[in-house]
Amino acid sequence: MKKSAFSLLFLLAFCISVNSQSVSRALELHKRLLTVDSHTDTPMRLVDGAINFGTNNSETRSCVDLPRMDAGGLDAVFFAVFLGQGARTPEKHELAFVQANRIIDTIEEVVRRYSDRCGVATSPLQALELEKQGRHAVFLGMENGYPIGNSLGNIEHFYDRGVRYITLCHSKNNDICDSSTDTVGFNGLSRFGREVVSEMNRVGMMIDVSHISDSSFYQVVRLSKVPVVASHSCARALCDNPRNLTDDMLLKLKNNGGVVQLCILSDYVKALPRNPVRDSAFKALRVKYRNYEGLTDDEMKSARREYYENDKKFPAQKATIADAVDHIDYMVKLIGIEHVGIGTDFDGGGGLADCPDVSFLYGITEELVKRGYSDSDVALIWGGNLFRVMDQVDAYAQATQTR
Repeated sequence: MKKSAFSLLFLLAFCISVNSQSVSRALELHKRLLTVDSHTDTPMRLVDGAINFGTNNSETRSCVDLPRMDAGGLDAVFFAVFLGQGARTPEKHELAFVQANRIIDTIEEVVRRYSDRCGVATSPLQALELEKQGRHAVFLGMENGYPIGNSLGNIEHFYDRGVRYITLCHSKNNDICDSSTDTVGFNGLSRFGREVVSEMNRVGMMIDVSHISDSSFYQVVRLSKVPVVASHSCARALCDNPRNLTDDMLLKLKNNGGVVQLCILSDYVKALPRNPVRDSAFKALRVKYRNYEGLTDDEMKSARREYYENDKKFPAQKATIADAVDHIDYMVKLIGIEHVGIGTDFDGGGGLADCPDVSFLYGITEELVKRGYSDSDVALIWGGNLFRVMDQVDAYAQATQTR
């Protein structure tokens, strides 16, 4: 009996020692890597003045700011220039164009205010330079091609303003393509949408296939001359949500040379028990604010405030880091380590039970290390794959423009 007890204690001590070494290695590795999050909606909080990017804003239920980026070891972040889909009229397209530029103005102003701690980046090389200077890199992405309207020239305009990917649509169809969460409009890309794909290739703008319908996805990967990115999506085989990618879509993404960036919004990670009271409260909110479409700035600010109040009053059960890394495991086994990354969707619903904001991102690296991923594997997942796509898209554009 004594020998058995001693053996058990020895095994327990050994496991604790191994786990401690694993955690220590993960922390050291995470600090050493240049880590990149390909999608956050933090600009929504900056535009309405809800947070001060230079201070810790955890009490506001926001997810990203400079102190928590420091704490979580996040070196580079893509800020989404997001606009919900409104009416598809010339007047509303023009308004969306103006609003998108105003969001970019706000991001630039915030970065200038904290220029000793961060800087706007438009290439992987610039992100590396900022890291050497001890500063965070802020990239720009556009979520929803709505501000493009019907003008191809707007793509180059936003590229010149620093935007490096455009999510072709959001939760509703637009004039570019059908959404994964709307009815069939064009059965994929519109004629204009096909021109958008070519123009984005030409100027060096990454095409983001998150949110678009399956038909739109297949047409994009067939038409694009360069790899595409799914800036915040998961595997549909593990979580049956239309926002996620099927096995066949993932394989087509691999053949395209693209990368899928793991989204940690629980609804895309794992099917969890529903809370009818919470669901009713949020349904009423959507009705009150017209499904968040065509809102004024003041209406959007009120809607966001009430959204967070509901979220606090009726908290949802959330997936865990282990659940999220299950998606990484699945996608890596299916399409290879070279095609998987991370795009949290923080401040847009992203967040896990044990990773509610950017300060907890070490936990993802810890889980990857526990599961046997090598240092080079983790480096690819935390930004290497995304930066490879960025460089390929840029190289194609440079070659095209010099012909």
